[in-house]
Amino acid sequence: MPPTDFDRLIDRRDTASQKWEKYRDREILPMWVADTDFMAPQAVLRALHERVDHGVFGYTNTPAALNAQVIERMQRLYGWQIEADDLTWLPGLVCGLHLACRAATEPGQAVMSAQPIYPPFLSAPRLSERELVTLPMTRHGQRTLIDFEALEAAITPTTRLLLFCNPHNPGGTLYRREELEQLAAQIEKHDLLVCSDEIHCDLILEPGLTHTPLASLSPEISKRCITLMAPSKTYNIAGLGCSFAIIQDPQLRRRFQRVRKGIVPDVNLLGYTAAQAAYADGDEWNRAQLDYLRGNRDYLVEEINSIPGLRLDPIEATYLAWIDVSGAKLENPAHFFEDAGVGLSPGRDFGDDRFMRLNFGCPRALLEEAVSRIRRALLNHLPA
Repeated sequence: MPPTDFDRLIDRRDTASQKWEKYRDREILPMWVADTDFMAPQAVLRALHERVDHGVFGYTNTPAALNAQVIERMQRLYGWQIEADDLTWLPGLVCGLHLACRAATEPGQAVMSAQPIYPPFLSAPRLSERELVTLPMTRHGQRTLIDFEALEAAITPTTRLLLFCNPHNPGGTLYRREELEQLAAQIEKHDLLVCSDEIHCDLILEPGLTHTPLASLSPEISKRCITLMAPSKTYNIAGLGCSFAIIQDPQLRRRFQRVRKGIVPDVNLLGYTAAQAAYADGDEWNRAQLDYLRGNRDYLVEEINSIPGLRLDPIEATYLAWIDVSGAKLENPAHFFEDAGVGLSPGRDFGDDRFMRLNFGCPRALLEEAVSRIRRALLNHLPA
């Protein structure tokens, strides 16, 4: 069988790629930052070429057709009815976390986040001059979830906002509806607001599982939610900077937009163009991508768990593997794996130095070479 487009090795060196420039002139495979090495869908490339050929790149409003696409998508996928006024477009998801901290809280109030977690969850409250309260994740079988008992115990009169991530980064846990309902009940009980990062919602790997937006559960919880989504991870268009917040409560939305005004720029026209094309014609491409990523995931889980000192739980969503390296007893895991020729994300950045994060959104040949380097280095490191 001929190789698929996802098998294609695309040379990203000398393209100012953050992922590949980090190890410029070093024999290290970059498996760290969360973008894939796959070419974007042809529908996206065609739309970008057409827009570039138009030749005028002036200030750009949000296309009404893109708003309509998102509204239709939320209804079709989740049975969630939203309106165009509920949408605030952003040039990235991380700025949405910062805006949420500033819009939903006042100085001196507390923001909660489970950890390990995507690092901006830990930095956004501090940079907003809010108190950060971290909660542990807890392992249930081979799934890692927010510790609901710890959440209940940590809430104080100054607690106002929960930063939540579903599917979870790192680890790839997809929260089930009953788990989200438990979380929603706690949020409502304590009169909290929640910012829910759902950027990986289109990257569900486990057959039979579906994503449920927290805000879609009920009108009551939707009034408390800032939901962050984007086409960037799904279609590998992060460099074009296009994300959106769904905020259905008018008062909360006005606060969010007021904090944004004059500080966070609008989305650029090529970002809008790519998003519109991806949502219009990218679903078939993504289904093929998911099949490929499932193969990568299955290969990686089997191989990593066969290497002494490493453990990798099943990954339900995302293309990010959260590898427990504690059994290898490494003094500096990040440097160890870089010396082995593989660049991973250090677990300490996420709040747990027992782990490393590996991005398997790449051609299988690169993944196999990375695994081979990891295996060889650890077999040489561990006592016979």
